[in-house]
Amino acid sequence: MKKYALVGTGGRSGLFLTAIARDYRQEGRLVAFCDSNQTRMDYANAMIGEFEHQSVPTYKADEFDKMIAETRPDFVIVTSIDRTHHHYIVRAMELGCDVISEKPMTIDEEKCQEIIDAVARTGRSLRVTFNYRYAPHHSKIRELIAANIIGEVYSVHFEWLLNTEHGADYFRRWHRDKRNSGGLLVHKSTHHFDLVNFWLNSEPETVYAQGDLRFYGKANAEERGVTEFYNRSHGSEAAANDPFALHMKDSKQLTSLYLNAEHEDGYYRDKSVFDDGINIEDTLGVIVRYKSKAIMTYSLNAYLPWEGLNVVFNGSRGRIEMKLVEKSYVNGGGKKSDEGALRGCEIKVFPMFDEPYVVPVVQGVGGHGGGDDVMLRHLFGISEPDPLNRAADYQDGALSILTGIAANRSLRTELPVRIKDLAVKLPPRK
Repeated sequence: MKKYALVGTGGRSGLFLTAIARDYRQEGRLVAFCDSNQTRMDYANAMIGEFEHQSVPTYKADEFDKMIAETRPDFVIVTSIDRTHHHYIVRAMELGCDVISEKPMTIDEEKCQEIIDAVARTGRSLRVTFNYRYAPHHSKIRELIAANIIGEVYSVHFEWLLNTEHGADYFRRWHRDKRNSGGLLVHKSTHHFDLVNFWLNSEPETVYAQGDLRFYGKANAEERGVTEFYNRSHGSEAAANDPFALHMKDSKQLTSLYLNAEHEDGYYRDKSVFDDGINIEDTLGVIVRYKSKAIMTYSLNAYLPWEGLNVVFNGSRGRIEMKLVEKSYVNGGGKKSDEGALRGCEIKVFPMFDEPYVVPVVQGVGGHGGGDDVMLRHLFGISEPDPLNRAADYQDGALSILTGIAANRSLRTELPVRIKDLAVKLPPRK
């Protein structure tokens, strides 16, 4: 039976805790939690207790080495704040553990190289949890392109829409500071950049980006005529009727994870999205050239009326179009199965000299378009064949964030950035 320790017991951890404690209890068990906040660790123990999993010992962030020595896990699951991922990934490997990490693997090129070097030095493995790869519709796109249905792919147009519930949530919490998250181009877009790498079976080569904070933030609200502001929702009369406010007291989970934990670290989960102190972008456009010579135009906007994507692939023998509508979700504020749940999806092929047709796709159920359950089975269940190679390793994790890291540099310099100029040395794939 495999043993798992988990670092970072905030909103992202619930997916993994539930899977091990409830669904894969015959294959593995939790042995420890590590976090900077004791209240959140106590809540994590209460969560697994609901599935009759015994409570596990808890360790503060500075006791990570002690946790490994005393509980000797086989795997460390990293679901902490993004800027700390590299620290726990590298140290876990040095202490003899394999690692499962939430995306993004890390947030900048220096930290990325530290992880690559640690893999080479220790020989340990790292899985990055790109659950979207496992969603049936995204897997189908990989199959269609690999089957040469539209020939060689020359260009991709990828538009991702975050709505005013989910999109706004990145501007309430720690993600609003680029030092924590790398901005949306790293924290969120790593999903999308990984999908394109996965679909095309290629790697990014050159990146150019433009973007700004246009909707959220106090200055933008003032320009639209807003005159009433507040710092955070809890205890604010001004927030009572604001559709952008997050009322944690109305959610048992948010209250337990964050409101009840504030006395320990002063972290406020419900900051106003129209407050000062936001330094990430909400309006972004990126051009990427791949080693396959395909080019992608990509856009991300975080304040739109619906959630989902439009993506098209133009090839030497035709075109594929996919439109996908997802259910939006506030992290830590509801059922994990609602996060990215599918509302509707259509994939259509336009052959160059034939009639267009709709591709039948199994409509995935659950989080991330049905990808969560499949990924968790591959992570924690009995191993099974994966002909699409959906399991993402540290190289996949690196290539997904390098697009976003290069895009962030391009935003600063207003110049194209070559991936090789980031000076991250990835070994050739075996």
